[in-house]
Amino acid sequence: MNQDLKAIAKDNTIRVSPLKLANIARSIVNKKVSNAVNQLKFSNKRVSNNVLKVLNAAIANAENNKQLDIDNLYIKEAFVGKSLSMKRFRPRAKGRAASILKPFSKLTIIVEERTKLKKEKDN
Repeated sequence: MNQDLKAIAKDNTIRVSPLKLANIARSIVNKKVSNAVNQLKFSNKRVSNNVLKVLNAAIANAENNKQLDIDNLYIKEAFVGKSLSMKRFRPRAKGRAASILKPFSKLTIIVEERTKLKKEKDN
């Protein structure tokens, strides 16, 4: 694929577990950017605000850095990875302590411009 038709945005410190973030990231892949923005705006999940910020950054990168048309943008990929984990301790019975891991996640969103000419060539 031509690299000129892609734009990328990342966030390396989202304070949520990777599984919860991956559910939302999976739901917006292969959608038109405007539909994905609407879906994230009206989502009840707390982490959808972070995903929306990264998606808006990818749209801005596509428009300003690559001069792509916003109306033809689709989300090509959205993938999630593990980041650091805060380690905390909770007091338990008989003077013991139990560890608590508070995970962070990484999110990468890749948008690409799709035109009708490309769709006709694929078919």
